[in-house]
Amino acid sequence: MSSHLRTHRLRTAATGTAAATALLLSPAAALADNGKDPSAKELSDQARETLAEAKSVHLKLLDKSANARASESSPTSLDLSFDRDGNCAGSIRMGGDGGSVKVVIRDDQAWVKPDTAFWKAQLPDGQGDTAAKTVKNRYVHGSTNDALLAGMADACDLKTFQSEVAESGERHALKKGAETTVEGAEVIPVTFVDEGTTTTLYISTDSDHHLVLATKKGDDTDLALTFADYNEPVPSATPPAAESVDISELPEELRNP
Repeated sequence: MSSHLRTHRLRTAATGTAAATALLLSPAAALADNGKDPSAKELSDQARETLAEAKSVHLKLLDKSANARASESSPTSLDLSFDRDGNCAGSIRMGGDGGSVKVVIRDDQAWVKPDTAFWKAQLPDGQGDTAAKTVKNRYVHGSTNDALLAGMADACDLKTFQSEVAESGERHALKKGAETTVEGAEVIPVTFVDEGTTTTLYISTDSDHHLVLATKKGDDTDLALTFADYNEPVPSATPPAAESVDISELPEELRNP
């Protein structure tokens, strides 16, 4: 397995979440229910616009579908704060025996901490064990220009995430529900059904109408995305040197795909 593929999987873990969000927010150009519910469309459009203009956001993903749980290359959970400057902090857990990885990116410096299962899933023929023993449960630290870390650095940029979301534009009939409370916020649910799968956007009742929670449920589909801390600073703490290993200490084949 090439290092290119390993870097690609790190990128996929985050950008796959952007693609999921794009699908959930596809009603941005939606048709109102028989022309009788324009406010549902307005809410959806405003939620999309608020996310597109956000300087930062805290995103949580939980995917309970059987396919995601079985796939070592798909995230089953993600907890990530990221901004338009490329700073981010959080963690990603993969399906199957794919393990998990913590990530911190600040300016042009990156720290990535895979667990042993993640190393084994990415490196065949005992190389994963070797990498895990070399790193010794520490962060791999290097520049965002380093080949191994560049993929995650790109995926951690909110601007990249926002551009992924902006590319969707399917049209669906929307249904507005009654006000309720989600994640401690007063929200209005906006729902649409596509090929037997129900998507619900829980949009705040306040003036900016931001997205609080999005869910997608159907046959082997059980996805939830939570959005919080719009425009709040990404945590700036970085791992200490004692908990890090410089990327130059890793085997050449891992450092340079």
